[in-house]
Amino acid sequence: AATNRPCGPDISMLGLLPLLPVGLSATLTAASAPPPAAALRLGGSDKPTVWSEFGALAAENPGAVNLGQGFPDWSPPDFVVAEAHAALDQGFHQYTRPAGHPSLASVLASRYSRHLGREVDAMTEVAITVGASQALFLTLQALLDPGDEVILLEPAFDLYYGQIRLAGGTAVPVPLQLDEQESQWRLDADALDAAVGPRTKFIVLNSPHNPTGKVFSAGEMEAIAEVVRRHPRVLVISDEVYKYIVHGEEASHQHFAALPGMGERTVTISSAGKTFSITGWQVGWCVGPPALVQPIQRLLPFVQFCVSTPMQQALGRVLSLADEPYRGKPSYYSWLCDMYADKRATLAAGLEAAGMRPLQGEGGFFLMADTSAIEVPQRFLQHTTPAAPLMTRDWALCRMLALEAGVIAIPCSPFYSAANKKRGEHLVRFAFCKSDETLRAASARLEGFVAASRGR
Repeated sequence: AATNRPCGPDISMLGLLPLLPVGLSATLTAASAPPPAAALRLGGSDKPTVWSEFGALAAENPGAVNLGQGFPDWSPPDFVVAEAHAALDQGFHQYTRPAGHPSLASVLASRYSRHLGREVDAMTEVAITVGASQALFLTLQALLDPGDEVILLEPAFDLYYGQIRLAGGTAVPVPLQLDEQESQWRLDADALDAAVGPRTKFIVLNSPHNPTGKVFSAGEMEAIAEVVRRHPRVLVISDEVYKYIVHGEEASHQHFAALPGMGERTVTISSAGKTFSITGWQVGWCVGPPALVQPIQRLLPFVQFCVSTPMQQALGRVLSLADEPYRGKPSYYSWLCDMYADKRATLAAGLEAAGMRPLQGEGGFFLMADTSAIEVPQRFLQHTTPAAPLMTRDWALCRMLALEAGVIAIPCSPFYSAANKKRGEHLVRFAFCKSDETLRAASARLEGFVAASRGR
């Protein structure tokens, strides 16, 4: 009988299960085990990420200066807060239209009619979502079929990869080329065209671009449009959440859907969070032709009945008020660009003083820097973490900066697919949507740390 005893304790002594032959016992144990809680399509989504690791480092080191996360550390403008109070005082407390509060949808339709050079219908060509992340998620869920491919221009915001996978699609990376001499990111239009295949459904365009800060030029936009024209099945998702933050002297924002022939093939995504320093309001939107937007509208009630009514009501007023003169500038939008240009210059000077090379960027509030001149000790390169089981140089350097310099930044390799991670090994992303005091404090810490390291 002993030969039939399963390995481990004799649970028959506990009155839980009589002794059984090994095979039958194993079968019963497997059958009685609870099924996995998570759906198979979520495979890998529950693993630690760059955000969880560096968020934890920031929390564990409360004195650290956080230039990792992209949210402003100041309050929104007074006129924005006033409109939120007004919406509440005026009684906007109940459900509104699932596809979008009518007043906000009308304001967006009017604005995009000017942006795109065509009449945009508020009821059939606009969908209001819980932030731009949900706008992207619902666009992919509504329009992507299992097996479809989505082209991403890398480095790309890591959220894209997960959302494509959840929709049953496959991400196809096309790296931007870094001109080392000019420290400038450039589109490789030939590589983009070569990446298009029979299963390609979308190209995701993000301008101004996260994480690089690149604003795609008019010539690059037209080159992308030409690729789309050559492939009748291909559509475009244009992520324009930083559209009002263009601070390069010769740069300007181009709405991709305004290019000839692109209006009917583009879903434009944006939001208010970055523009008005209200990332917690979580109001975003999709704009496009009825054939692309109405499937998104039909999906919305299955996700939530509506986006917050008072926030939508307030934003409908805020978008227009921001066109008025503000703090000596022609508009709030103009003031915003000038403010971020100054902040970028402040951080860039600090990074240069610390031995880093700031790369060119014309929009958004992230700055990429080349850290090749900074030595990373072996103890950091050899240390692995749950989020980085294969440690990369940029990740190790950011851990060093967090733990020893007291500055939180984000490594670039997570913005690349596995085959291209080597491209990010010397690059780090810093957020400059912070107060001048915060930027100066981070710069001083980095300069002092690097100087001390070189003197050891």
